[in-house]
Amino acid sequence: MESNTKFLTNQAQTILILTANPKNTSRLRLDQEVRDIEEGLQRAKKRDQFVLESRLAVRPRDIQRAMLDINPSIVHFSGHGTGDEGLVFKDETGSVKLVDGEALAGLFELFADQVECVVLNGCYSEVQASAISQQINYVIGMNKAIGDKAAIEFAVGFYDALGAGKPVEFAHKLACAAIRLAGVREQLTPILKNKPNIDEKVIKSSLPEEQLTGANEPASEPSEELNDSDREILTELLIRSGRAEYSARKALCIKIGIEPNQLGFLRQSTDTDFALELISYLHSIDDKQALCKICKELEVVFKRGKYAADFENIKSKLNCK
Repeated sequence: MESNTKFLTNQAQTILILTANPKNTSRLRLDQEVRDIEEGLQRAKKRDQFVLESRLAVRPRDIQRAMLDINPSIVHFSGHGTGDEGLVFKDETGSVKLVDGEALAGLFELFADQVECVVLNGCYSEVQASAISQQINYVIGMNKAIGDKAAIEFAVGFYDALGAGKPVEFAHKLACAAIRLAGVREQLTPILKNKPNIDEKVIKSSLPEEQLTGANEPASEPSEELNDSDREILTELLIRSGRAEYSARKALCIKIGIEPNQLGFLRQSTDTDFALELISYLHSIDDKQALCKICKELEVVFKRGKYAADFENIKSKLNCK
């Protein structure tokens, strides 16, 4: 199964990368980001389904020209963002030219029949992402400042997943996990926005195949997202249970269905660091089954204590059986 409705054909889909780093703004490693994305796609399983085009040091007029010339399915912006004031492009003199979310949304509305996803890999770009998502099915923006390393790790992880045939929603989660695996605590910064009332067929086609297997079975109650407090409780109890100790970590991973060798933080020096990393990682990849198994492990120790109500609340959100 392919990832999204507009990615179902055999025709190659074009990714358009736009970068801007005007004078008098802090230097970003934009060349490295573009190069790393290209290298990842070249080695991808479904590399023949994607074509990468890039436009550097773009001015606002360059965006519309690139959209007309290239007809992209995915548009990726790398550069600076300023929140409400807009994304940072260049003007004719190489200085800063701000473009706000409404202007960008108006442009993308004209190309909504061809563009499936927009990625705004710049600081404080969630404002623009919200505006564009009124027209485009999938838009990713940053809810605060994001560092160069995190931005590059996210971009590489996102396109590695798309190149492997995964849907946008999975690619977003994997890319967030990639940030954390790289040792950077900015995995909650990239936010995925969906177009309001997005076509049900599009939503269904973007789900991993295993979630569609039982499509005709009665639907279970929808699960809720864990909040910061829930994750803090799981982290604290994991530490107190002793299961985050170095000697117990591999056994815990095996019990919850995670391959220990895939966790770069397995050898963290402290129990606290490991527990924090593990809970954050499982949440970022939305592995509710593994989180439920951690709850089951912790219940053995804490079920009858003061955390009983917290456990029931967390299990209910995770839809644990």
